[in-house]
Parts: sequence; structure tokens; C-alpha cells
Amino acid sequence: MSKPATRTIPEGMHSLTPHIVCAGAADAIEFYKKAFNAVEQVRMPGPGGKLMHASLKIGDSTLMLVDEMPDCAGAVGPKALKGSPVTIHLYVDNADATVAQAEKAGAKVTMPVADMFWGDRYGQLEDPFGHRWSVATHKVDMTPEEMQAAMQEMMKSRQ
Repeated sequence: MSKPATRTIPEGMHSLTPHIVCAGAADAIEFYKKAFNAVEQVRMPGPGGKLMHASLKIGDSTLMLVDEMPDCAGAVGPKALKGSPVTIHLYVDNADATVAQAEKAGAKVTMPVADMFWGDRYGQLEDPFGHRWSVATHKVDMTPEEMQAAMQEMMKSRQ
């Protein structure tokens, strides 16, 4: 009996998966559980109690994370870098409730949730580990042309 072929993308994974570095990955896991209802799937401790790999499920997607290890491949988180140019985008059923839940868990709201010209209810926050998140609920399907017109209208109102 032959063994089935190995899938090139493992079961339950998507083509693109964020893999972040956190100062205090174990604490980050607990924060993501409280803030985003994450479900821990894998935790692989390494030497000195550092996490060599962890995997969480948030919604239908996976978030991988590790502890900072500057001596190993220069792995440092956004606080060591004094910020991050990366924002992790999270679609949820209720952006207002999720941002409030994340704030209660310790996130800092950097952009309050509001209706946006592209059809989403959208806000931004920074987690206690320095990672930036945008949280959205899709409200209106729009064509690229409708989005462009709505953006131009928004820009006019700001002048």
C-alpha cells in the first residue's frame, strides 16, 4: 500500500502565514488568546525557556511566533527595532467588539474603528509586543471604481 503524496501546503494552512518575533512569546500567546480568541496549536520550547516555535489559530488563519533570539539569525521583535513597518490585517465579524476586547487585554488603539471609504469598518492597534494590527469587518462590496470615487470624495472633505 503506497503512502499518499505529501501536500505542498500542509492541511489547515494558507499560502501566506505571518511569522512574528516577540520579546516574551509565551506572554504574547496569552495576550493573543485574550485579545483575538486565538487557539494555541503548537508550542516548542527551546533552551533557557525560550520558544523556538509556536503556532496559533486566529479565525481561519495561522499565526506563527518565536521568542527574540538576537544571537540566532538576528531574530528581534519590533520593540528592539523601535517599531515595525508591518501591519497584520485581521478580518472579524465585529471590528468594534474585537478592538475593544484587544484594548481590554492590553493593546493600544492607534486608530479608532470607523467606517472607511473602501467598504470596511476598520481600526488599528498596537499590541504590547510592538506589533501593529488592523482590524476590519467588511460591510459593503465595492468595485475598484467605486472605491476610487469614494477615496476622492473623502480627500475633498479633508481639504
